[in-house]
Amino acid sequence: MPQSRTLTQQRAALEQEWARWAIPHAPAPEPLAHTTSGHTTLRSEVAQSWQRSLTTVDPERRAAPADDDEIATRWAHSPLRAPVTALADELHSITDDSGFTACVTDERGTILWVSGGRVLRRRAEKLNFAPGGRWDEPHMGTNAMSLALTTGQPATVFSAEHLLAALHSWVCYSAPINAPDGRRLGVIDLSTSWERSHPLALSTVRALATAIRSQLPADLPGEQPGIRLQCLGAATLSRAGCPVRLRPRQLEILTLLALEPDGFTPQRLQTAIYGDRPVGAGTLKADVSHLRHATGGQIASRRYLLNRPISCDAVDLLGALAAGDVSAALRLYRGPLLPGSDTPGIVRWRESIAVSVRTAVLESPCAAHAVQLGIRCPEDAQIHEHALGLLAPGDSRRPEVTARLHAALTD
Repeated sequence: MPQSRTLTQQRAALEQEWARWAIPHAPAPEPLAHTTSGHTTLRSEVAQSWQRSLTTVDPERRAAPADDDEIATRWAHSPLRAPVTALADELHSITDDSGFTACVTDERGTILWVSGGRVLRRRAEKLNFAPGGRWDEPHMGTNAMSLALTTGQPATVFSAEHLLAALHSWVCYSAPINAPDGRRLGVIDLSTSWERSHPLALSTVRALATAIRSQLPADLPGEQPGIRLQCLGAATLSRAGCPVRLRPRQLEILTLLALEPDGFTPQRLQTAIYGDRPVGAGTLKADVSHLRHATGGQIASRRYLLNRPISCDAVDLLGALAAGDVSAALRLYRGPLLPGSDTPGIVRWRESIAVSVRTAVLESPCAAHAVQLGIRCPEDAQIHEHALGLLAPGDSRRPEVTARLHAALTD
């Protein structure tokens, strides 16, 4: 009973905090809420995930969107299938005896396999907690699977810590599954109703992830080279490791499609590319048709979008910033987005990425971040001042940063 009362109180406090964040026109929330006893009600990783998620996810969404890919085929070819099948009896025992439902996702957060008792699975299926359901952060906001994918760490999300109101009656536990070479292959999740929350469930899901990893072959084949778009500081496209020649306009279109996975109507894409200039729709169609051929049919026709995400340095950078990995973002930031382009949609994204990187560096307590961005942006006096404020008095980098600051102030 004491545990039940504690969970009930915790859930009520989280519901109040959720209402402040998720209900339109509610007062703007502080970065973190605190109880009257001074303890944090909302964990920082949850608050950060809510902030990221609210830009793409409606808290009133009722179920996960469906991935259009052939899930049965993907599961048949997944490296996780053999070890999960080997552990199937243990997984079924956990779900059937303990009142949980379990799932395994791929690296994108799409569910490939599910196990659980009939009653709980029926409840879960209404949320599309089922093969083909997409549970990553951009589609389903804050949940244990999306947190584990984003942070690379085991995660628990309890009741109203979920961004979606439809998930507030659940508690979920997830752990990432990595290949021997460190690649993220997916996550394993255990979920149940909120009143059955128990700290041992996180230990269980950790152990299951470890057991799956232990059965992966040491020589697991790496990712096959696919399409790689580089658009930061330069513009190149490769497919299966071979360069693909595209006109600048076609690279601009592909960059916009990579950055906006929900795609464009033909009219909106034409505006993003040409602005107010009078250009016939046939010109855009011809460029998209050429891109479709160059990418092996990756672009849908009625609504212009990528049928499957492509590897893109700008998308990777934004993902690193969302995960709080400023070092990785700076490694990717080799220069502005398509620096020679004056296309309206590209200009907007270029400015947004530059501001995001700059803001992350100015908020970082790491001097190396400011020094590194200062090399890329020698005219930015504030970045140099931030670096000097973080560098120790005897640091050998101070003279070089001081020189860059002087040049920026005198230009």
